[in-house]
Amino acid sequence: MPRFRQFLFWAHLATGLTCGTIIGLLCFTGTLLTYEKELTAYFERDARRVAMPATDTPRLPLDELQRRLREAHPEANPNNIVVARDPQVAVAFVSGRTGNYYVNPHTGEVRRPASEQAARFMQTMVTWHRYIGFSGEQSRPRGKLVTGIVNFAFAGLACTGLILWCPRSMSWRAFRPGIWFTQNATARARDWNWHNAIGFWCAPVLIVLTLTALPISFRWGAELTYLLTGTPLPATGPQYYSTPPPAATVPTPPPEAKPIPHDLLLDAVRREVPAWQTVTFRYAHQPDPTKPQPVNFTVRESDTLPRTATATLQFDPFTGTLLQRDGYNDLSAARKLRVWTRFLHTGEALGPWAQFLAGVASLGGCFLVYTGFALSWRRFFRNQQSPTATGAEPT
Repeated sequence: MPRFRQFLFWAHLATGLTCGTIIGLLCFTGTLLTYEKELTAYFERDARRVAMPATDTPRLPLDELQRRLREAHPEANPNNIVVARDPQVAVAFVSGRTGNYYVNPHTGEVRRPASEQAARFMQTMVTWHRYIGFSGEQSRPRGKLVTGIVNFAFAGLACTGLILWCPRSMSWRAFRPGIWFTQNATARARDWNWHNAIGFWCAPVLIVLTLTALPISFRWGAELTYLLTGTPLPATGPQYYSTPPPAATVPTPPPEAKPIPHDLLLDAVRREVPAWQTVTFRYAHQPDPTKPQPVNFTVRESDTLPRTATATLQFDPFTGTLLQRDGYNDLSAARKLRVWTRFLHTGEALGPWAQFLAGVASLGGCFLVYTGFALSWRRFFRNQQSPTATGAEPT
């Protein structure tokens, strides 16, 4: 057993030194990205939030809101419209290139955030977290490969760290320095204590965060979800968790048929999904009677599990008839698992408390990198006195 522990220790040390810098980067960016939506909403609250309307104040029609946007910003080219249940949240016209626009649903006032630096900063964090800063179609796959390999190595560090953490003695005196912070006489003992205590509490969460990233980083990881659930792999390869459902067939309308207003369709969505929180649909959808296509609404509910599950409703744009409804329960077992793995990676799948744990564990990972490097530096370059009784490094 001592030889096995010694082998694990040196493997743990070598892996940490090799991958530690990128692991620290992933942990730092991951801490911020855990609350990406919340942070962006907070820093753009000047445009997103609107005054609470009077009880009898009607909402302006969506077509009117679109007209106001075109008048105020002719250059705007939004992709989607997001309507929130909260009356104090503006209707968002989402655009990936020119930035988002927010329209007060009660007054028609068009706003843009005073500063879009928060959104740009979070997008930069996404680029570093996924691709270690690489950009471009040719470079990004290389960056994604590196982060995937390092993430896999991080999972190994968390597992071996838990094994190395276990003291040889099962007494409370042996356990206590490894599970809680203690007063330490030297910086070396402090770093050892922090590395063990933070690792003990954060490693289980970090193992979940790293393993749930594998289907995102590697094709074999995505295919593994099909193997584990016994789901046949599609001929086109593993489907991503957000693959849209097949389009419903719209009955051919009369030549003179006109599309019904979006507000009537939204009312139908609200009736179909009483617990709706947000509704997202395409901005530029213009129904053509000669080539009828359904209008798709993506609905986020408040009482689903996982919390990130959505439902897609497809309506006939000329009659308002619900043609098809697809939700989490309609997915294959493999794609259900992928929904879980994708959003367990940020904790969102289980709600705010799990997000908090994911964020704290990611922040703890930053300290693990720092203390690991500090301990290694002292071991190889500043190996002065022997460790104190309150904190001895394993050898």
